[in-house]
Amino acid sequence: MPHAELNTAVPHSARIYDYLLGGKDNFEADRAAAAEIVKSSPSLPISMRANRRYMTRVAGHLAAELGIRQFLDIGTGLPTSPNLHEVVQGVDPTARVVYVDNDPIVLTHARALLTSDPAGSTAYLDADLRDVAGILGSPELATLDPARPVSISLIAVLQFIIDEDEAHKIIDGLLAPFPAGSTLAISTVTAHNEQAVAGAKTYTARGIPAKARTDGEVTALFRGLQLLDPGVVLVNRWRPAVEDAEVEDYHVQMSGGVGVKR
Repeated sequence: MPHAELNTAVPHSARIYDYLLGGKDNFEADRAAAAEIVKSSPSLPISMRANRRYMTRVAGHLAAELGIRQFLDIGTGLPTSPNLHEVVQGVDPTARVVYVDNDPIVLTHARALLTSDPAGSTAYLDADLRDVAGILGSPELATLDPARPVSISLIAVLQFIIDEDEAHKIIDGLLAPFPAGSTLAISTVTAHNEQAVAGAKTYTARGIPAKARTDGEVTALFRGLQLLDPGVVLVNRWRPAVEDAEVEDYHVQMSGGVGVKR
């Protein structure tokens, strides 16, 4: 599909995320949107860091404990070390990763920075999460062997799919071609945190529709999958390291979990 055009006047979720993590790959529209979001959701930077650590714990667990060696990461965002491929190739250098995002700035940096261990492979695909057929039919997907389990990561992206039927259709479509033992990792904005709900409303007001989901709604996204313990929880509570256990739940605006295809 054609590459997205860079429009610096319109805020983009990946660049807002970059700014709130202290990055420099953002524009005035992104910074203005971030400032408004933080007014209603002051813990958002803390939550974003907790979510980033959740991604690394999940990836490390899937590689080290479940033996997953293939990863499809959709909604990658701007490169922030450790990136997913650095985590999983630290477990096994032969691991293969395909990153997907639809921001041209992410595309530029992905090509420059998402370098693979020579024993493995890393590819980048410029595509939108909603274009499941385009993702699965892309030449970059040849990086992954469809006969072997694949971990699909939807980290901090499903809040931008506000229709539940569409979210289920996307997930079902992404999982369909991959065998039993494949996994789905999700984090998304929780409806059980007042700041998160307010932040989602501010995103929407800034032209980026966003939705906060209840734990029940997030659990339903794993229909047909076996949820790993501890199920759907705040991201700081998913098999926490010491640093995560010290984060107060009040500051964490994302919930998530990991399911296995049977």
